Amino acid sequence: MSEPFSVPVTVRGYETDTQGHLNQAVYLNYAEHARWSLLRAAGIRQTDLVARGVGPVALETTIRYRRELVAGDEVEVSCVFEWGEGKTFRIVQVLRTADGTVAAEIEAVGGLMDLTARKLVADPRQRFRELASDPGLFGL
Repeated sequence: MSEPFSVPVTVRGYETDTQGHLNQAVYLNYAEHARWSLLRAAGIRQTDLVARGVGPVALETTIRYRRELVAGDEVEVSCVFEWGEGKTFRIVQVLRTADGTVAAEIEAVGGLMDLTARKLVADPRQRFRELASDPGLFGL
């Protein structure tokens, strides 16, 4: 298996809380940034999704905080899509510091919504395959 897609992020001072570590909500922002970066790298822009009448939706997210992050820390945020047979898919993400320490693990369940019908599309894997210029980044 190839290395998972990842993006670098530097923890900024204004993202920290009174204890001096990364605020819990910011982990979600980092995960979202990595997901949209993967889509762009695969050749899918937000405008492409809207033009096709679909949009990704988050249905469930779990974060496991392993080690604190502080201002100035450099982290890699990985992103791996896992496909099943139904209307949903899983996204597994890991935040690692420069020395390889796992700072957080994020697992999400997502779907692809038909923006007109306001329902999940039946086969999101096929839709991503059709939209992407590089579907391999999705494991397709």
